[in-house]
Amino acid sequence: MYCCANCFKDAEIMGIIQGNNTIGNCDFCSHKNVFTYEIGTDTTLSDLFNELLDIYTTTANLPDTFPKDSTDLIKNILYYKWNIFNIKPDCIYRLITSICHEKYREQPELFDAPVGLWQSQDQDYLKDNGIIKNFSWADFVEAIKRKNRFHTDYLNKDILNIFIHCVRKTYKTGTIFYRARICPTPSGFLNSEMGPPPPHLATAGRANPEGICILYLADSVKTTLHEIRAGVYDYVTIGSFELLQDIEIINLAEIDKISPFIASKSYGIEFTRHAVNIEHLKMISQEIAKPLRRHDSLLDYLPTQYVCDYIKSKGFNGIEYLSTMCTDGVNLAAFEHSIFRCTGTTVYDVTTLTYSYDKVK
Repeated sequence: MYCCANCFKDAEIMGIIQGNNTIGNCDFCSHKNVFTYEIGTDTTLSDLFNELLDIYTTTANLPDTFPKDSTDLIKNILYYKWNIFNIKPDCIYRLITSICHEKYREQPELFDAPVGLWQSQDQDYLKDNGIIKNFSWADFVEAIKRKNRFHTDYLNKDILNIFIHCVRKTYKTGTIFYRARICPTPSGFLNSEMGPPPPHLATAGRANPEGICILYLADSVKTTLHEIRAGVYDYVTIGSFELLQDIEIINLAEIDKISPFIASKSYGIEFTRHAVNIEHLKMISQEIAKPLRRHDSLLDYLPTQYVCDYIKSKGFNGIEYLSTMCTDGVNLAAFEHSIFRCTGTTVYDVTTLTYSYDKVK
């Protein structure tokens, strides 16, 4: 049987399949004329997946005190927790039992019965290996807001440092980004007026506390127009910002999508350590992208400000995160605005807005 690169999201697995340079039809997701991998011809994929599956234990071998809501079928764990597959759970079951056919023959219960990760409930293990130690994200948020804002003991910085190095990204000199400002007249702003506000006017943002300047940029004109939240008949000046030097940033948009196989091979992150941090990595990615509503408190930015300040302290030039205001848009928060130069501006007149909404009550 053949699987294909389209069955997966994981960069390592996709690279292996594409590296075979074999074009054919997939027996699992039904894509045709794509890069395929013939299951059973070698042990490349089975070796990788067998090692990952070995961290899980069936409920029969877990302590009686292990919470039932922390167990699930392996097909669901692989779909909902790990960012490996691009197919639904039932198809994952067919594919993983085919790739790991020997393990399935020897341990069918691992695939057919609920399993769990016993370290996810081991407080000592979590204290040493969890980004938020043995606390929940809600505990960390409450502590950073109400208890100790500058020297919290809830964050395991050594573990966070390992994961952020998995999502380093380089931008080359000359790369163009964009920044928008609502302006009072169609004459717009000058190039020199398009940078961040001075420190005494710098308000708190998702990556900076009040009084610290950060240059918030976007990857496209469309993204920055959405991010500025301009109203109908507003004039908006958009500046083009050229990068003046090579920089290395942390791509928080991808921190919850790290390949466990690349993390293990290149960064020495054991599968178990990765597994117990999956939810925290998702929270970091989601919280850094989440926009504040009018009634929200600026205190809600504190957890991501703390994470970003730590990233800045490690010498990186900024962080990248997804835009929730623009589909497929990406934002960059640059810690030092002097590494960019505004090379030109364009003024836009917002003529219409399109609203989308969901009924919540």
